[in-house]
Parts: sequence; structure tokens; C-alpha cells
Amino acid sequence: MDVEKKVELPLTTIITDDKRKRRRCICLSIIIAAILLVALTILILALTVFKPKKPITTVNSVAVKDLDATVNLLPPRVSLNVTLDLDITIKNPNKVAVKFLNSSATLLYKGQVVGDVPIPPGEIGSDDTQQLNLMLTLFADRLLANVDVYADIIRGNLPVSTYTRISGDDA
Repeated sequence: MDVEKKVELPLTTIITDDKRKRRRCICLSIIIAAILLVALTILILALTVFKPKKPITTVNSVAVKDLDATVNLLPPRVSLNVTLDLDITIKNPNKVAVKFLNSSATLLYKGQVVGDVPIPPGEIGSDDTQQLNLMLTLFADRLLANVDVYADIIRGNLPVSTYTRISGDDA
């Protein structure tokens, strides 16, 4: 004989189970919202503040350290040896330090390379500035091969430009 017995649960047990489920759901929702907020904050910082920026180089001064020029009339020949002191400032605008290697400063006369100097390896801290003093020797044969250089020298004005290449990585 099967006897069915009904057991009635107290009303408080049913209410507490519903409350537990509701609390669990609220807690899980808060945790998911917090994780999404942290992920969004990291994404915004990565795309703005921590985005890598190129170092800013400035040539503060160029001074002639050594100048040796000779002119031979027979056979017509001009020889020139010039050494320049360059004072360069490198500013790191990044929020992390930058370690640089294989870098160089180049001197150009009307778009043609007439001097080159390697920049020694180093490290620049975050939001820091480093000053470098470099000695550059002109490639006299390249400079004198341009026919405009003689007129510029006679005028006392030699228009040159510089190009600095900084190769590096986050330190």
C-alpha cells in the first residue's frame, strides 16, 4: 500500500531560498559590472596615456670645432675638413622609459647627406630629457661635389638641416 504523505515546507524556507537566489544574482551582476569597468579603464589608458609616442629631438647648437680648408690653383682642387660640435636634446614624452640603440644624427645639405654621427646607446626615463654632445665630421667630398656650396660659402651662409633617427624600445 502506497501512502502518500504530504510534507509542507514552512513559508520561511521558500522565502529564504528566493532571497538567496536574488542576492546571488545581484552579487554576480556587481562583480561582472566591476570587471567590465576595470577592463574599460585599462583600454582607455592603453589607447591614450600609455600610447607610445616618438621621442622629440632638438638641435640646441652647432659649433665649428675644427676647420681646415686649402685651395690649390694648379691643379685646381679644394680640400675641406670640418668637425662640428652638436648639442642635441632628446625628450621622452612617454610614461615609460625608452632604451635606444643604433641611433644616429645626420647633417644634410640641400637634401644630400654630408655628415653622420652615431648616437651612443642609452636610456631616457619617463617624461625625461637627455642632453647629448656629439662630434660630427663632414664628408667633404660629398659637400664639395655640390656646385652650390661655393656660392653659399662666399655668401657666408651654409644652409644645412639635421635628421635624427632614434631606434629603441620600452625599457
